[in-house]
Amino acid sequence: MMEMIDTFIDTTLQGLGVWGPIVGCFFITIESILPFLPLFVFITLNFLAFGPILGFIISWVFTCLGCLLSFFLFRKKVQTLFYKHIKKKGIISEHTVDIITNLKFEQLTTIIAIPFTPAFLVNIAAGLSNMSYKKFLGALLIGKIFLVYFWGFVGVSLLESIKNPIYLVRVGILLIIAYIVSKIVNKKFNLN
Repeated sequence: MMEMIDTFIDTTLQGLGVWGPIVGCFFITIESILPFLPLFVFITLNFLAFGPILGFIISWVFTCLGCLLSFFLFRKKVQTLFYKHIKKKGIISEHTVDIITNLKFEQLTTIIAIPFTPAFLVNIAAGLSNMSYKKFLGALLIGKIFLVYFWGFVGVSLLESIKNPIYLVRVGILLIIAYIVSKIVNKKFNLN
């Protein structure tokens, strides 16, 4: 199985040439809006094409950019229409919107840092709520560091991560670090 994945990635990188990483960056950005794209594949391609340091930086920047685009799309364009629609249909209550709005900075950072959390749902929920941009941006910039690290270094293959328990321990440690860093940043900048 791992050989098939490695062969696929090598073939894809060779076939696309220099456009491979550019396409990967584009898809990383779009993945935050269209959830059916596999983020870990594009991050892995960037790590293979650019190396672990530059691949990490590029993946982190484009992941954050995509999440911000999604947040602003829903905040500026959809929020007003959405509220009118949900109030008529009773789909979601004001209480639920309040819960999302009042998430603590540390909670939001931890949710964003979890590798299996669907980013598009977090972006949409934050965009439709009354959460401050500053709070979302801070949590996003910290949380995505750990998510990109996981998918780049550890998450080359979801199956490999699940088969080897040490990877899951690393994820747990990274989530704890993300929570601690977000507590420190929150105390310094008061982002709640």
